[in-house]
Amino acid sequence: MRTIKLTDFNEVKNELRRYKAGKKLDINQFNQVARLAWLGKVVMQPLEPTDPECESMLIYVDYPDEMAQHFLNTDQDLIGHMHIVDREQSKALIKVLELGVRERAALYQDLKNRDFYFNHFYQSPESEQDSE
Repeated sequence: MRTIKLTDFNEVKNELRRYKAGKKLDINQFNQVARLAWLGKVVMQPLEPTDPECESMLIYVDYPDEMAQHFLNTDQDLIGHMHIVDREQSKALIKVLELGVRERAALYQDLKNRDFYFNHFYQSPESEQDSE
């Protein structure tokens, strides 16, 4: 564990400032987290809700479902852990999360309205001639 000298108050303030600023994920990490955010596997909350100047986010990256995990290559250091992400990347992740919710909701709505039975068992005479 890292120790901070309590006699140097400026050092404590600088550490706190760096902590509140969060860190930037590299491009590969950000893309992985954004994919999981699109899937709804990221939980975000403000790092310091009472401080209006602190715009960093505390995020938890959950494990993807087995099917998604088969297709996505995720670092084990990212998933199942909490991270402090800076303001700029936090805002981008919020947009990706919202986009994912909208697109998945549209997919489910389309699935709800889709009629599989008639597509497979009732064909118009024109489509029967086309298939022969």
